[in-house]
Amino acid sequence: MDDQTDQTRKPRADAVRNRERVLEAAKLVFNAGGSEASLEAVAKRAGVGIGTLYRHFPTREALFEAVYRREVEQLSELAEQLKNAKDPVEALRRWLRSGVEFVATKKGMMAALALAVQSGSELHAFSFERLTKAIGSLLDRAVAAGEMRADINPEDLLRAFFGMCYVHDQPGWQATALRLLDVFVDGLRVQAAMKARPRAIAKPGKKVAKQKR
Repeated sequence: MDDQTDQTRKPRADAVRNRERVLEAAKLVFNAGGSEASLEAVAKRAGVGIGTLYRHFPTREALFEAVYRREVEQLSELAEQLKNAKDPVEALRRWLRSGVEFVATKKGMMAALALAVQSGSELHAFSFERLTKAIGSLLDRAVAAGEMRADINPEDLLRAFFGMCYVHDQPGWQATALRLLDVFVDGLRVQAAMKARPRAIAKPGKKVAKQKR
């Protein structure tokens, strides 16, 4: 009985491993080669036969969607890991910087994935909900610590992040996006900046001179 159970479990475990290998290979291939990268190239990089790939992902779009969902899940997991970081602002910054890699992968797949991520689609709703929740948990912590201004919500922050990533399409855009993210995050630290700003204190017995008109 145990032997039969092992025999039925092994193919399933192998299938899970093969699926993960295909997803990781697809991320690398599509990121490097864009939407024209072939499924054969993915199978070769994953070390599986093309038939194995098609059993898991019958179409290019199905594979792209799976890679996309996997990236969203990983960003959600990263937010959970960073929730207890000592510096909440730096935790948010680290998450945003990791998000640039996610966008880089997504850009390599957008031509084939465009229909699947239209506004209002199930995949768009899934990703926006998960990413908003992830970034919101980090933003809330930074605001609660008094380190970041409270007049920005997670949706605005996420839209600003994607705007900085998608406004640049030239080679090397990631470096520009990372630089802009640093400027953006530092700009949100208004409360901290106000605390550090020296205040002019009038000396006793002296009045502040009025400006002449």
